[in-house]
Amino acid sequence: MTEMLQDPQPRCAGCGVQLQTKEPSLLGYIPEQAMNRVPAICQRCFRIRHYNEASGLAPDSNEFLKMLGHVAHLECLVVNIVDIFDFEGSLIGGLQRHVGNNPVVLVVNKIDLLPKVSNWNRIINWVQHQAKEQGLKVADIVLCSAKKNIGFDRVVHSIAAHRNGRDIYVVGATNVGKSTLINRLIRDFSDLDRELTTSQYPGTTLDLVKIPLEDGKHIVDTPGVVYKHRLTELVSGQEVKKLVPNRPLKPVVYQLNDRQTLFFGGYARFDFLRGDRQSFTCYVSDAIPIHRTKLERADALFEEHKGKMLSPPPLEELPKLPRWVKHHYRIARGEGSDLFISGLGWIRVQGKAAAELLIHAPEGVKTIVRHPLI
Repeated sequence: MTEMLQDPQPRCAGCGVQLQTKEPSLLGYIPEQAMNRVPAICQRCFRIRHYNEASGLAPDSNEFLKMLGHVAHLECLVVNIVDIFDFEGSLIGGLQRHVGNNPVVLVVNKIDLLPKVSNWNRIINWVQHQAKEQGLKVADIVLCSAKKNIGFDRVVHSIAAHRNGRDIYVVGATNVGKSTLINRLIRDFSDLDRELTTSQYPGTTLDLVKIPLEDGKHIVDTPGVVYKHRLTELVSGQEVKKLVPNRPLKPVVYQLNDRQTLFFGGYARFDFLRGDRQSFTCYVSDAIPIHRTKLERADALFEEHKGKMLSPPPLEELPKLPRWVKHHYRIARGEGSDLFISGLGWIRVQGKAAAELLIHAPEGVKTIVRHPLI
């Protein structure tokens, strides 16, 4: 059995997990000689911070949801951070049930990834519509980029307007920019001389991390919910860097005849089965090459070139991914829509003509038809 340190629940200053000195293979391990360091951080956070290396340890997602469920019994402001690039993938299912009657400020992060010509009022209206469809009641919606410091003043203003002297609970799926945004708040509103661990690895925060504010209340960073329906949760950290754009999306338009196929590296495939010639606009990271071919050649092309021309992922990563499954969609004439693949991006279907479409994606990865974002 793991022996815990004698101090009352000593916690890692990076991820918040309870520290222990006996079992290097378990969460919270810290060498005894490092215990007196200020701040004290677990070996996992040390490796992430100094070597950009993840240990592969992660707590069970059920524990995340159980902890989130306690929020409904508290009086607090809930700040829910979502990723605009992976909006449906990063939404917490049933969040309203978990937070009860507490007000929710929906912070939509990573707007720096959207094309610079985006209509921000349209984006807010789109988010309102999507949140309503998910049964989420929000007190406010704020668009921002924690990375680029865009809209951060509006986030602070919204939190101040809806907080009413309460603690602030920050919730979100993994890798949506939660810790980055909280570190901005720490620098502005707390005298705490540290930052949370941030990295491209999911599950960086492993337990409740309470950050004291000047008025005696706290910002509480909750563990990120791990959703395996996001492609970014199924690949290595190096592959996440390729999937998630690091610059504004550049729409790529294809004029396709029916029975043509697009490959998105080796991560997914899009078949235009039937319909009149029409355009399809792809919104994916520019690190994911798109290859066009005829439908009748697609199977053979994939078998011959997967992991090589059709990459990423590289050949050695392919066995780690689930097999592809097919998702069949029919888009009616006049129904402009997005075909969304969680963690990869989306394909804008103009809807000027009816179309029968097929998405091939790793089993379990969420694919949906939604109202067009752009």
